[in-house]
Amino acid sequence: MIKRFILGVFVFTTSAILAQKNSASPYSYFGIGENFEGVTVEQASMGGIGVAMKDYHHLNFTNPASNADLRAATYAIGGSLTFLTVKEQNVSQTGNSTSLRYISLGFPVGKKAGLSVGLQPFSSVGYSLLDSDNSDDITFYTGEGGANKLYASFGIYAYKGLSVGAEASFIFGSIDNSILNQRTNVALATKHEESFNVRGGQFKLGVQYKTELKNKLKFYTGASLTLATDLSSKGSERMYSLSFSGAGQEILRDELFNRSLEGNISVPLKSVYGFGLGKENKWYIGVNQQFQSALKTNNAFISNGASHKYDDSSKFAIGGYYIPKINSISSYWDRVTYRAGLRFEDTGLLVKGTNNFTLVKDFGINVGLGLPLPRQLSNVNVGFEYGQRGTTKNNLIKENYFNIRLSLSLNDLKWFQKRRID
Repeated sequence: MIKRFILGVFVFTTSAILAQKNSASPYSYFGIGENFEGVTVEQASMGGIGVAMKDYHHLNFTNPASNADLRAATYAIGGSLTFLTVKEQNVSQTGNSTSLRYISLGFPVGKKAGLSVGLQPFSSVGYSLLDSDNSDDITFYTGEGGANKLYASFGIYAYKGLSVGAEASFIFGSIDNSILNQRTNVALATKHEESFNVRGGQFKLGVQYKTELKNKLKFYTGASLTLATDLSSKGSERMYSLSFSGAGQEILRDELFNRSLEGNISVPLKSVYGFGLGKENKWYIGVNQQFQSALKTNNAFISNGASHKYDDSSKFAIGGYYIPKINSISSYWDRVTYRAGLRFEDTGLLVKGTNNFTLVKDFGINVGLGLPLPRQLSNVNVGFEYGQRGTTKNNLIKENYFNIRLSLSLNDLKWFQKRRID
């Protein structure tokens, strides 16, 4: 019964991820949108660590080598609710967005390997910006869409304590942007629209090593490399004049141009390194460090220019978990997993302000709970994050956000066993 339920939910939520709007951030205006952080709710609740972490009943999106430790078929689905406050000097606005963040299925392959497949957002666009600094000139920017990632990830033990893994992904999606300009005492407005599709493949390699110390302590190290790739983009752009009906509907007047465009987006090599220390099913603390070179584009839709440019990016995260007593019978709360973490990020995006370009930084404080369900190893995971992105200096935008994340991790130790009739 649970297999049919999982497969049914898998199909339904796959359609939902493809159709949803994932972002409300003004910073999704740049490039191909706001980058999706490829971590589970469990990992996000620990600041986003995981490159060195091993777990036999939770998925790990950071390092494909972790699949080697899967000992139960695991279905995972995660979503988030974001409350956003945008500040610009003395003006502030609020908004929110709700989205499914991933859907994945993992299972062991023999006793030394594991495989997982799934779908998650790669980037998201969802902004609505009004520029009215000039009283005679009002410009309205809107955008929606993004890219998704369909992936398959495999890990295997190559030697005692040493596992290796690889992941192959297909990235696809569409993005729509528009700029509407209206001048006072001018009968017609002008609108520039662009729509393009993003396509490409991506590969990731990973390695993990575990060694046992004294007093049952275990030391973990890990690394993953996401190889550089080129994403192709094809679409069209047009500009036209328009007027508005009494009901506010657009009435096209004259089309100034309508043409096809194409280009490439070069996504550079990304490396993640980390280590961790802990006692199995008791506690764990780990550190991640991520580096990535600057994004490059040869693209008529997306290019470094007057408004923004890209530089190298980096991210540091530290976090962990604690379980009072995983097999407690007397207290449910002793079986709960308590998680916490911090992350600090230089996004690599530089935005032009009043005087010069300013690097956009991101910071987050995370806590979370893993709530066990009656069925075997299954659990519900809840995470909370408070974060800040950007700055009000240099006439830029600062975001204060609060994320509520929720995931369901269903495990079945007998997924591939045939039924026996007594």
